[in-house]
Amino acid sequence: MLLSINYGVYDMMIVGGSGSRHLAVKLSRLMRIDLLDVEVRKFPDGEIYVNFLGDIEGEEVILVQSIAKQPNDLLIEFIFEAKTLRDLGAERVIGVIPYIPYARQDTRFKPGEALSIRIVAEMIEWSGINELYTIDTHLHRLKGLEELFSINVHNLTCMRELARYVIKNFKLNEPIAIAPDEEAKQWVRVFSEEINCPYAVLEKRRISDEEVELSIKDIEVVDRDVIIVDDIISTGGTMAEAVRSMKKLNARKVYAVCAHPILVGDALYRILKAGAEAVIGTDTIESPISYVSVAPLIASAILKRERG
Repeated sequence: MLLSINYGVYDMMIVGGSGSRHLAVKLSRLMRIDLLDVEVRKFPDGEIYVNFLGDIEGEEVILVQSIAKQPNDLLIEFIFEAKTLRDLGAERVIGVIPYIPYARQDTRFKPGEALSIRIVAEMIEWSGINELYTIDTHLHRLKGLEELFSINVHNLTCMRELARYVIKNFKLNEPIAIAPDEEAKQWVRVFSEEINCPYAVLEKRRISDEEVELSIKDIEVVDRDVIIVDDIISTGGTMAEAVRSMKKLNARKVYAVCAHPILVGDALYRILKAGAEAVIGTDTIESPISYVSVAPLIASAILKRERG
């Protein structure tokens, strides 16, 4: 992604939490602003220790922390960091949380359940950040993050960046983009626009946390390259089943694409074993398939916002 913004104009600092250190370095280099080190460790009893190694007073700070894989620890760490930045005199704190956890629990499916994403949003806002940037938050029953936050929040999409990567690196034959379920339709639509190909949606019935059943209607994929697009790959169950379904329908090659590669356990193995030619994700979460960086997307959005 080429940016036409004049970097280095604004006096900012970047802090990378332990969930996004590599992304913070990329942003620092791209935006040509200083990277402030922060020491994060655990005491023997599991309590988290945070210590900023530099002067923060009067600074505008970008705090980068993806809250994935160890969501509870990383969420508490983010809150400690944001609160401490304000306590140490930061003039403004811009939160960058590429992956926000608990977004799938946005309603009570059973009586008595916690509305987890609403609680998490309250905690993030309470931490004292002035503004929030995130990537492709899992929104299904919510129309937008504005329903959760009173501060300015920007839910960016990396689907066009993923599409450009696929176009550049693979020679596709009559491609078609597939959403593994109705929830993924919002992402596959954007992806297909960028790649200039049709898209379709599979019907999913969840059997358990790791097992799903997919059904297909009126989709012709014979001898075509299929790109299955979703926001998250967690256990890999949905994606693996979608890959198998496309292979059974005699698709030529099948590619799996996601914004957030959580990749719990043997998720990547399951998808490749199912027949995927390649599995592609971004660095919202550091993983073996984080081929596409969201750093240019985030840098562009922040600096355009700063310039008004």
